[in-house]
Amino acid sequence: MKLDATTEAALARALSGLPPDERGWITFAEARTLFSTKDAQYAFGETDDDGKRNIETFAAQHQSVISFMPVEERVYFLRDRNAATSLSALPSY
Repeated sequence: MKLDATTEAALARALSGLPPDERGWITFAEARTLFSTKDAQYAFGETDDDGKRNIETFAAQHQSVISFMPVEERVYFLRDRNAATSLSALPSY
């Protein structure tokens, strides 16, 4: 299911409406606009620690886990009640 990613608030609302264990997606371009300062070529890559941390923190705050699918140019969010809700549970870059 395509999620509204016009703003972080819109994405948060869309995630809250996503049933547990169901996944939704946004485009890489939308994810980059919301969470990364890097150009499209580098967003969420090896040199974009801040972008990865931003999107992972956002996902955790909304009880979701993310999967990057570069071939599809999508970022998938899966609602997971067991998703990390504290920053200490996230990887450090």
